Amino acid sequence: MLPTPRHRRTHRILAAAAGLATVGALAAAMPASAGQDRSNPHHHPGSGRYQDVQLLSFNDLHGNLEPPAGSSGRVTELQADGTTKSIDAGGVEYLATHLRQARQGNKYSITAAAGDMVGASPLISGLFHDEPTIDALNKLDLDVTSVGNHEFDEGAKELGRLQNGGCHPTDGCYDKKAKFRGADFPYLAANVTDEKTGKPILKPYWVWKKNGVKVGFIGVTLEGTPNIVSADGVKGLKFGDEVETINKYAKVLQRQGVKSIVALIHEGGAPASTAYNYDCDSPGAGDGISGPIVDIAKNVTPAVDALVTGHTHQAYACTIPDPSGKPRMVTSASSFGRLYTDTTLTYDRWTGDIARTAVKSANHVVTRDVAKAADMTSLISKWKTLSAPIASRPIGYIAGEIGNAGNESPLGDMIADAQLAYAKSVDPEADLAVMNPGGIRAGLTYAASGSEGDGVVTYGEAYTVQPFANTVNLVNLTGAQVITALQQQVSGANEAAPKILQISKGLTYTLDLTKTGAARVVADSVKLNGAAIDPAATYRVAMNSFLAGGGDGFAELGKGGDVLVGGDDLAAFESYLTANSSATAPYPVPTADRITVVR
Repeated sequence: MLPTPRHRRTHRILAAAAGLATVGALAAAMPASAGQDRSNPHHHPGSGRYQDVQLLSFNDLHGNLEPPAGSSGRVTELQADGTTKSIDAGGVEYLATHLRQARQGNKYSITAAAGDMVGASPLISGLFHDEPTIDALNKLDLDVTSVGNHEFDEGAKELGRLQNGGCHPTDGCYDKKAKFRGADFPYLAANVTDEKTGKPILKPYWVWKKNGVKVGFIGVTLEGTPNIVSADGVKGLKFGDEVETINKYAKVLQRQGVKSIVALIHEGGAPASTAYNYDCDSPGAGDGISGPIVDIAKNVTPAVDALVTGHTHQAYACTIPDPSGKPRMVTSASSFGRLYTDTTLTYDRWTGDIARTAVKSANHVVTRDVAKAADMTSLISKWKTLSAPIASRPIGYIAGEIGNAGNESPLGDMIADAQLAYAKSVDPEADLAVMNPGGIRAGLTYAASGSEGDGVVTYGEAYTVQPFANTVNLVNLTGAQVITALQQQVSGANEAAPKILQISKGLTYTLDLTKTGAARVVADSVKLNGAAIDPAATYRVAMNSFLAGGGDGFAELGKGGDVLVGGDDLAAFESYLTANSSATAPYPVPTADRITVVR
């Protein structure tokens, strides 16, 4: 097990005002408060039987310290008349203010997170191996978080450094005045064990205590983490079943006298509506949410009182029945710090457990119409100054916003074309390129984010799009393997949640969503430059190193032969944009018409 963190809690800053619009959830009447019972061992002088404990939570921050740009910085709000509106949201200067306001008047308040606090981060954090984000989370007074898959992007040793502090082993100390001290809060990794010892690499659980009130937290990431992280990042680690692990440690906590338990799970689902305030428990709301978290929630022991989830970047506050059929709160606060969840856990001092019928929860928007937190502004200023010479360098021009949404996105086409162009520069025999959608972290916005001017793309903006430092590799695949890889987008590990590869110019096919499984990719529709793909022929295919390792469920791509490991994927994108755009001839917005979708 990695060393545990030093717990240096600072005094919380409390501001005035209340939270924002709420989403309905389970809110049955709280049990009537009993009189003080001096014979009860849980009795505390001057307190009643029931104590409300505030649980503030968020997930999938991904180092977004500054307000996310474009669609990544907006949430959808459902209006009373059934229409929706878009609200600008996010940025830790605003998140800090909202959390501090929410804590006002709540003496029993806990702040927790459900993983992916770091990784795939914008340049202001990613350039410094996410030390700035850990500093920001310390200032936010985060109490505890689970690990997510992206906490393993740079491996367990680097995760240990983020937890415990110290200078980066190769880059050294960025702040010459103060050594990086690490996280003030514990990272929980109950289901991540060392293959050799079988022991968790970090603490599996943590208990919050105040005036006799005890709430235990168990943290897990998705069992499938090795499928979506580079092999080097998870080398020597084993990822266990989420349900089995949570149930195991719930028993451990109960044996220690902790009966109020919250699971922090970096796995999630998809709500029936994209509106953050959609009431998925209201009559006629349908199935509420779907996806992996549903089966997990239905099987996690009833000893767990609430589930804080993440990974899917969705917003919901729903109830899902536990194994005994009793409703239990399951929440997720979107991503990038655009929302936070405020959950009330009513603690019964007599039993030490949560009065489940009184649990209520709501998502709140991190609006940008509140005062910025001065300490966060100072933190951002410090790291922006250090990163500015790199981040502000112009690398190209675009004619309009190039988005990253849909089965096929304009930006996805652009990146695939960039990788094919690079591949042809090192091997003229290169035929096509594919790009995983999860590797594209943001769109390219047209409006200036600084002083560079509209339509100018800076290195910092490009870094936000592709922050993983993958290489562009070339492999040989048969035509049959190419078709199989395309079918793996919608079958096997990806059948429930398809991952549609972004494809280079010249490659076309039909995606028939009226069918199921692999049949959704119509095999005889797959063409290259107008000619049907020959199953027996060999094609030279470019892709990033993550896909070339079979990542994201694309096992067929990992079987390629004659591998050539190329250069950095961001450098390839930069070179392509620089070569194909200018101030007078900006890069046009791609039409995204390579995949014909049948619905």
